[in-house]
Amino acid sequence: MSRLVVVLPLQPLRAGDSFAVADWPLHITVLAPFLTDAAPADIAAAIASAVSGQHALTAVAGGDELFGRRKDVPVTLVAGDEALARLRRSLVDAVRPFAATPDEPAFTGPDFRAHVTVKGDARVHEGDELSLSQIALVDMAPRTGPSGRTVLATICLPTPKMTHVRDGDPTQNGSHPPV
Repeated sequence: MSRLVVVLPLQPLRAGDSFAVADWPLHITVLAPFLTDAAPADIAAAIASAVSGQHALTAVAGGDELFGRRKDVPVTLVAGDEALARLRRSLVDAVRPFAATPDEPAFTGPDFRAHVTVKGDARVHEGDELSLSQIALVDMAPRTGPSGRTVLATICLPTPKMTHVRDGDPTQNGSHPPV
């Protein structure tokens, strides 16, 4: 049985990337680790379908806290963001059929608090704008596993097209009239 997690990396990842637990690139976990027997490709397809039409998000880093059972894991919270909460709900709904224990509180519970874990000198600071343009499905191999964490799939969240108003005419969308 695989243990997978869904994250929003702060820098794009590629399928096949691997890294040790201590070297996790900065990210926001949007779905806590879950156990599954499903094929990663099926889960990735469900995620892609659930977020089709979803654009990249911008979130803002909030204050620091300590997480974990012993309250010894430093994190920076992500300020409450309804778009991020909606994305998370969509992902929970998409992945729930694949999870071995779909009603586990860490997975679907109301206590989810978006955050970025501090990794030594790698961190975000209160007020930083976080550009979230990719979802990654990551295999959480055992901590002692030689490969560490492995990115199984990535899904791009495109940047929305900007609409410009020209010459005070809201019907103009920034395109140039024929010459």
